[in-house]
Amino acid sequence: QVQLVESGGGLVQPGGSLRLSCVASGFTFSNYAMSWYRRAPGKERELVARISSLRGSTGYVDSVKGRFTISRDNAKNTVYLQMNSLKPEDTAVYYCNKYPYTITWWGQGTQVTVSS
Repeated sequence: QVQLVESGGGLVQPGGSLRLSCVASGFTFSNYAMSWYRRAPGKERELVARISSLRGSTGYVDSVKGRFTISRDNAKNTVYLQMNSLKPEDTAVYYCNKYPYTITWWGQGTQVTVSS
């Protein structure tokens, strides 16, 4: 079955960086656009970034443009999210999924906390 395993989160000071990884299994990874979502405390889950399956074209929510970069390695079945210049408002649990998401594909997510 489909499995998405996120990692790389942690506690970081404002202005710091983190790189999230999501290893996928159970489907043909290279055939699917992928995405990162996040859920902040008390808020709805929101789409952060997406990347197409082959050409690697990307899209970002306005609040992370210029700071976050999504990428993928189809040989490793992995999608990444490089997060720079982190802000306290980036604090959330981050999840990967296909794009658009499939509700049964959610993994456990990885916690990112930006705090001094």
